[in-house]
Amino acid sequence: MIQLSALSKSFGDRVLLDGVTWQIDDRERVGLSGPNGAGKTTLLRMLAGLDEPDSGAIVKPANLTIGYLPQDGLEYSGRTLREEASLAFKPLLDMRDEIAALEARLGHDETSEAEHEAMLSRYAELQDEFRRHEGYAIELKVSTVLRGLGFSEEDLGQPTETFSGGWQMRIALARLLLGRPGLLLLDEPTNHLDLDARNWLEEYLTDYPHAVILVSHDRYFLDAVVTRVAEIGMRTLTDYVGNYSAFEKERDARAERLRQMKKEQDDEIERMQAFINRFRYQATKAAQVQSRIKMLDKIVPIEVPPERKRIHFQFPSCAKSGRTVLELKNAHKGYGGLVVFDRLNMHIERGDRIALVGPNGVGKSTLMRMLSGEERPDSGERVEGHHVVMQYFAQDEATRMDPTPTVYETLASGSPNDMVPAIRNILGGFLFSGDDVYKRVRVLSGGERTRLAVARMLLRPSNTLLLDEPTNHLDLDSKEVLLDALVDYGGTLIFVSHDRYFVERLATKIVEVGNGTAVVYPGTYQEFLWHKQQVESAKSKVASQVQAGENVQKVQSHGRDSKPAKTAQPPGRPPREAREDQKRHDAEARRLQKAEQARRARIDDLEARIAECESEIREIEQTMSAPGFYDDRTAAQPVIDRHQALMWKVGDLMHQWEELQSSLAR
Repeated sequence: MIQLSALSKSFGDRVLLDGVTWQIDDRERVGLSGPNGAGKTTLLRMLAGLDEPDSGAIVKPANLTIGYLPQDGLEYSGRTLREEASLAFKPLLDMRDEIAALEARLGHDETSEAEHEAMLSRYAELQDEFRRHEGYAIELKVSTVLRGLGFSEEDLGQPTETFSGGWQMRIALARLLLGRPGLLLLDEPTNHLDLDARNWLEEYLTDYPHAVILVSHDRYFLDAVVTRVAEIGMRTLTDYVGNYSAFEKERDARAERLRQMKKEQDDEIERMQAFINRFRYQATKAAQVQSRIKMLDKIVPIEVPPERKRIHFQFPSCAKSGRTVLELKNAHKGYGGLVVFDRLNMHIERGDRIALVGPNGVGKSTLMRMLSGEERPDSGERVEGHHVVMQYFAQDEATRMDPTPTVYETLASGSPNDMVPAIRNILGGFLFSGDDVYKRVRVLSGGERTRLAVARMLLRPSNTLLLDEPTNHLDLDSKEVLLDALVDYGGTLIFVSHDRYFVERLATKIVEVGNGTAVVYPGTYQEFLWHKQQVESAKSKVASQVQAGENVQKVQSHGRDSKPAKTAQPPGRPPREAREDQKRHDAEARRLQKAEQARRARIDDLEARIAECESEIREIEQTMSAPGFYDDRTAAQPVIDRHQALMWKVGDLMHQWEELQSSLAR
């Protein structure tokens, strides 16, 4: 569908992409991976037509529509939320306006017969096209997407300029999703979404009918959405079939293979160089020396990706707190006429690992401030337990930092002496390396300040941590450093995070905030979702039963006014309709069983073909790694081409295998 052809892009002496050829087909969902600065956003902007490559081309169909969501910077004003989102259907809206204008003109008596006929013909044509493109469902589609992204019914009539930056980006995302472009480019789409909105977006993108390329630092989101990962690094794009977890395993295995091949190549080069040095001046060995010199010139050095440093860190030790850590008793909190909490009671014990969840704006940050003691309840009380040593990481922690010291001095100040040797490692884990550690805090960007604030928190002893969105602006590697440290943290943890993977790994209790209270659910986030689904199912069942009861009453009432209802069939003798239903059910069951058997047979066939291809690939790679393989480029090229063709074939077969496995799972 869209292809990069020998594409290159650089900034100064930093080469991001060098002669890259790559393609994406319709309905693929590709995640871009790579360290900060590797060129993920640059690639998206080139695909969107906002930046130009230095050389090469981006080949795409003439009728392809492309939608691009940047990380931030979009603002809307002058319309209501509903009107702004509806602009995704502007051609249909224009068609609707023309239909309305024709309806008005058709009622005029002074219209000539010929003009009247022409208008009727145009009116019928527009009506048919409007109906075919589901123009009558515009309102429903707009409401569905906006509600999925967290907007309330009351928000739909609000002017767009009244929404803050994060909500402005949700408006931009809503317009893109409603427009359904043929290629959807999303740069950190989950940055401004709460957990409910992220869950909804996962489902929406999974069913999206066209191609999607996205960048995200939310590992769970990537696992749920993408079917392929393209890693940017070493001036090229490397494809991996599967979700992010599969990519991580294959990337590490590939890096290990490359390191082994590099070692073998270096050993071979060393042996040839030793032979050349030893026999360079012996006439009897001159031909052999010259042969090896030519071989050395033709060797293409194998590039190995830099080894990923896995930083494991533990919080400094701290004395335990008492059994009761924090309590809120009959706490009331409001702002003006808005009541956020009313008679709230909350009890937190030592060792609790609590995630606060709920839509944006329901009071999660307010609750965190009350628990930390930064903000007092209007009435009621906050009780802190014995020997509680608390650290509170606020959403605006980055703005609270002293701008004067350097990055290194910020971490060294207040850290225990035995933690000072770990400062450099921690800074490296949060992307501060080299001379970055001597920068003043005042010159750091907002994201850099947030990373520094998280790093500082890791170096200070505590037995109670309150974290409000600590993962904002962290890349996946930095999140792993923080997550590993928190998994091993021995104290009490209360946190707010919109990163599903983070919540799944850490939380043993879920507190749902909303409607003026906070409800505790023991268990993981997955168990919390299951419980919510059961409650919703029960409500739906009760509603159906109530509706059925009302219908029975109506029928009985109607029967009293007309003729008596038919006598029910005696038990044990099902009516003819029931027997027919059973036959149809059995036939459908047999059909489904045959379809499943066919799918399983297809899966077995695909697995056998994949194994054959991989076996041939291994044989070709052994041939390619043999000394002297590249001496004769003409002879080597067919082997290289065959290797590339097999790699593409395996990718296609794996894609088919995954589709069939998914259909079986459903």
